Amino acid sequence: MRLLRTLSGLTIVAVGLTGCGSTTGGSASPASTPQFVDPAAQSSAAAPPTTASIPPKAPGTSAPVSPSVTPKASRSASPSPSASATTKPANVKYVFPVTASNVDWHDTHSKYPATDLFVDCGEPFVATTSGVVLEVSLKDVYVEGNPDGPANGGLSVSILGDDGVRYYGSHLSKVLTGIRAGVRVKAGQRLGLTGKTGNANNVCHVHYGISPPCAKTGDWKVRRGVVWPYTYLASWRKGGQKSPAATVATWKKENDCTA
Repeated sequence: MRLLRTLSGLTIVAVGLTGCGSTTGGSASPASTPQFVDPAAQSSAAAPPTTASIPPKAPGTSAPVSPSVTPKASRSASPSPSASATTKPANVKYVFPVTASNVDWHDTHSKYPATDLFVDCGEPFVATTSGVVLEVSLKDVYVEGNPDGPANGGLSVSILGDDGVRYYGSHLSKVLTGIRAGVRVKAGQRLGLTGKTGNANNVCHVHYGISPPCAKTGDWKVRRGVVWPYTYLASWRKGGQKSPAATVATWKKENDCTA
């Protein structure tokens, strides 16, 4: 009877431990705020313990037979690291794209992922990172009321960063002399001045978009933005180095460059 009580008590304790520590939760964010989820690191499951077998006895003796052991190659391999949205490629530096102290923005945008950086006209718009200029628009040919198209941006510049990401800024009042397709630029180098050209609703700001360099030129629907810039801008403004490279690569793989 004492043994039965002991076993029963151990069973209750085991059941109680199974229910501990299994908590789930999280707070829901407003529907108007885009969600940013960094990939969670995956932990490898522990291998089950192996059970040693007792070697047989030699005939007519009490000593066990020493089995012949053949070494086996280990099947465990170091897991390859998964890409992270916060991983910064080597030798790449990020800076906030506008060098002004009065910049403001919202973490939402109409129709597609992008960010409008509200700032006075005439402030420097700079290269987010080192790279090569892809496209430059030097004329404002936008006509109010026309369907959405590449003319919406007015004066604009896009660059292909050394991290493989395209960065785009539009509604500029001026593109600096010497900034043209194929020119190499450094992080923080001036590309133009902020303004309100194109479909800017007569408000001084920079439309800022992050995307993969799918067609490199002409693919304005992708170029205008496919990945939410907000968390990266917040990092760069504080001197952080959060990289959108992995997130952009994932979007390209999942969407095949179709926006």
